[in-house]
This record gives sequence, structure tokens and C-alpha cells, in this order.
Amino acid sequence: MKVIESNHKKIENTPDLFREERRQEILERLAVHGRVSVAELSATFGVSEVTVRADLQALAERKLALRTHGGAVAAGGSELALVLRRQRQVKEKGRIGAAGAALVADGDAIFLDSSSTSLAIAHHLKQHRHVTVVTNSLEVAHELFDAPAIDLLLVGGSLQRATASLVGAHGLQQLQAINLEKGFFGAHGISCSAGLTDVSAEEAAVKRPLVARCRQVIAVIDATKWGRAGVTSFATLEQVDCVITDAGAPEDLVRQVQEAGVKVTIV
Repeated sequence: MKVIESNHKKIENTPDLFREERRQEILERLAVHGRVSVAELSATFGVSEVTVRADLQALAERKLALRTHGGAVAAGGSELALVLRRQRQVKEKGRIGAAGAALVADGDAIFLDSSSTSLAIAHHLKQHRHVTVVTNSLEVAHELFDAPAIDLLLVGGSLQRATASLVGAHGLQQLQAINLEKGFFGAHGISCSAGLTDVSAEEAAVKRPLVARCRQVIAVIDATKWGRAGVTSFATLEQVDCVITDAGAPEDLVRQVQEAGVKVTIV
């Protein structure tokens, strides 16, 4: 069995099981780089160029890529980013979302960021009563639109299409008089040195002051985020009260975070 090393993950090249993973990896490369080439993908995955062309054609038929001579480019960058976020670790995020929602008491005011894991929390909040949800996520707002017992406060700002969120420090002025009991924050990565990090400086600029306004800061991250670091930090480990993650989280890194005084809940 041949093992392929990629910048994102290690993938076993088996004919049947590998195809969907390979196409997911191609989508991730499109999201990061905007374009891919047949020759590069063939060499990376150890498959023929005919196989790669079939992959690109399949993605084009799903309107996730546009074929070009010798490769493909991303089709609708924001839509691609949203599709990728929704497809990753779906079951794990569902369990994390349920555990996060279970921490919310009726009457709480909470913050949900624009991460797909916060969206999972919103899904499990609909039976709560008299909860105020502050969010910069259009997806979270849409999810809670039909939950009349939940008050929604949308943080204003400029639209960032890649995350379907509103960003900009000017939108935070309306929160000066609001006390938030709990804040749920997704992240690109968590580490002892960098804390919670994001790949978007605009998103981090929204999260950073909200971390300071929450009595409890709860990181909601799946196992793939451990040991990674984005380009900008928005919370130090000392500011984090709890991390909710799944059973795939690396034991050594979990232990380091626990030793730093952070509670880690594994679901």
C-alpha cells in the first residue's frame, strides 16, 4: 500500500477508498491556492493524469471547480470555502456542538463565532429559552431565525464572503454594555505557545475583544486543529477556560493544555 505525503495530511493510496479523500484534498488546495495543475496533482497523489482529469471533471460537474488547460481553478471562492467547512469532521462537530449547547443555561448571553462548530452549537440551542446569542455569523443567524425564544444580536461590519461573516472593529461598539456569560470560539489551531489562532486577521480582530468580554471562554475545536497555528492569535491559553474536542485529539497535546490549567472535555 503506498502512502502519499501532502501538506494537509497523510493519505493511503487505495483505489476505492482514496478517491473521495483525494478529491477533498484537491478542494482544499483550490481553497488555499486558487488553482491546481494536472501534472502536480498526478505527482503528489501517485495516480495517472487520466485519473486526475476525471477528479477535476467530477468537481467541475458539482460546480466546485472550473476546468482550465492543464488543471483547474476554484469556482466561486466563498462558496467553495463554505462547502469545505461544512464537510469536514461533520460527526465530530455535531458532538462538540451538542456538548457546547449543554453548557448554556436559560437566561445566558453568549457569543458564537463564525466557525462551523459554532454553527453546530446553534443547531442544538433551539430548545433553550431566554438566551441571547451575539454573533457575527450569517449562518448562525440563519440557523436560529426560527427560534423565537432566542434573542439574536448580529455584530455589524463588512461582509466577509469566505466565512459568511461580518467583520470590522466598528461593529463591536454596540457590545460595550453587554455582559457575555460564555463565548464559544472555533479556531484554525491551538497550541501552548500561540494559544487560539486564526488564518483571517479580520476574524481575529472581531474575536480578540470578545474574548475579553466573556466570563468563560470556551474553545470548540475538532482533533485536526491541535498543534496547528494560524497567522494571527486571538486568545492566549491563559484566557481559555475550557476546550471541547473529540476523541481523536492527540493525547500529548491535550495533556500539555491541561497542565496549563485549561479544562479539556473530550466527546
